[in-house]
Amino acid sequence: MMRNYYRAYHPKKWLFEGQVRGEKYSERSLQMVLKHSLKKANIKKPATLHWLRHSYATHLLEAGTDLRYIQELLGHKSSKTTEIYTHVSNHSIRSIKSPLDSLEL
Repeated sequence: MMRNYYRAYHPKKWLFEGQVRGEKYSERSLQMVLKHSLKKANIKKPATLHWLRHSYATHLLEAGTDLRYIQELLGHKSSKTTEIYTHVSNHSIRSIKSPLDSLEL
């Protein structure tokens, strides 16, 4: 599907361009796409683009992606911003092995 889209529209800079060729989608347009997608999928819970971004970063973190890579993907200049933005989940905490666990008594 993506290949067909690319062949049909030949985007120049952005994969999904806005109304003006070579320009990115506006934030308002993206919000409307999300709103219509939620309605079409019959999802009643509220959702925002920021929540999607946060979920994306959290899933990357839980999958073991280095925080530095997440920082780069999100476009954060400071690692402190990424550390605050991507909370550490209980899943990640539970997967940490203590060096003491490997000691034989």
